[in-house]
Amino acid sequence: MWLHPFLITLSLRNAGVAVMRHCGGMACAFVALAGLCCVSTGCWSATDREVIVYAALDREFSEPILDDFTAAEGIQVRAKYDIESTKTVQLVAAIIGEQRRPRCDLFWNNEILHTLRLQREGLLDAFPVPAAADFPSTYRDADGRWYGIAARARVLLVNTEIVPADQRPTSLHDLLDARWKGNVGIAKPRFGTTATHAAVLFSRWGNAEAQKFFEAVHDHAQVMSGNKQVASAVGRGQLAFGLTDTDDAIIEIDNGRPVEIVFPDQQPGEMGALFIPNTLCLIKGSPNPDNARRLLEYLLTPPVEIKLARGRSAQFPVNTSVSVSSRALPDAKVQWMEVDFEKAADHWETTQAVLTEIFAHGE
Repeated sequence: MWLHPFLITLSLRNAGVAVMRHCGGMACAFVALAGLCCVSTGCWSATDREVIVYAALDREFSEPILDDFTAAEGIQVRAKYDIESTKTVQLVAAIIGEQRRPRCDLFWNNEILHTLRLQREGLLDAFPVPAAADFPSTYRDADGRWYGIAARARVLLVNTEIVPADQRPTSLHDLLDARWKGNVGIAKPRFGTTATHAAVLFSRWGNAEAQKFFEAVHDHAQVMSGNKQVASAVGRGQLAFGLTDTDDAIIEIDNGRPVEIVFPDQQPGEMGALFIPNTLCLIKGSPNPDNARRLLEYLLTPPVEIKLARGRSAQFPVNTSVSVSSRALPDAKVQWMEVDFEKAADHWETTQAVLTEIFAHGE
C-alpha cells in the first residue's frame, strides 16, 4: 500500500519517539533519525508508483490515454499541460531549463521538430522498444531516443456555405488566391504544427521560395492564436477556409458545422499533405525512469493508436500493424508528403528568423 510521504514521516516520527521512550538510549534515537533521513533522501519515495509527463497533445485527447495506463499498471501519472497557442514551446523551454535537475520523465509532444531539438541538446534518454519495429523508420529514432505515433494531417478546412463547390481550394497555394484575400486563416506561424509545417516547406522549397510564400500569406490571411481558432472561425463562417490540423477540423464536423476537410496537393506530381506525428521521448536523468519506460512501451501499443484514431482527435495511426483508419480519412486515397524531418530541423533557426521578421508585429 502506497502512503503519502507526510504520513510516512509522521508515522516514523511517532515511532521514533516511542522507541526512544522505550529504549531510553542514543542507539534507538539514531535508528529513529535514520528512518526520518531515509524519507528525506528517497528510500521510501512517493515517486515509486508515479510518472511525470509533460503533454503538449491537447488534454482532452491525451488524459484519457494516461488514465487508462494508470488503471492498467497502477502507476499514477502526474501530467503538466500548457496553453493552446504556445504550449509546445513552453514545455520544451521547461525541459531545457530543468536539465540540471529534470522533473519530467516522459515528454508527449504533439509535433516533432522540438523533439529533435531536445535530442540535439543531448537531453533524451535512449530506450529501444522491440515493438517499434512496426513503425516506419522515418517516424522513429534509430537509437530509440524518440518515437512518432498518431499523426495529424495539415489540411484546409472549407466552409461549404461560403465557398462554391467549383471554387474549393486544393493546394496550399490557394491561400494566396486573390478571391479570398482577407477571408482565409492560419495559426501563428512561429508556433506549434504551423511552425513545423513552415520548417518543412523551407527545407523542401528553399529559403527564397518559402519566404516569398509566407510574405504573401501574411498579406492574404488572418493570423489566429492557434489551429483550433482557425477551424472554429471557418465553422462559424468568419473565414471561407483556413489551414489547420485534422484533430481541430474534425471537431467542427462533429459539431455539425457546414465544413469540409480538403487534403491539399493531392494531384499527380504535387507534394501531398503533411502528416506530423506526435512524438514520445524519455528525458535523461528523470526521477522515475523505470515507470517512464513502462509508460512508453504502453503508448507504443496498437490499442493506443486505435483509440486516438476512433476518438475525438481522429489521429492517423503510424504503426503499420494497425488496420484501423482515422475518422478524418476520406474515401479517396490520401498522398502523404515525403518528409526528411532531420533536414527540416536543420532549417528551424532560419525559418524562425524569417517568420519573426514577417509576422512578429501581428502576434
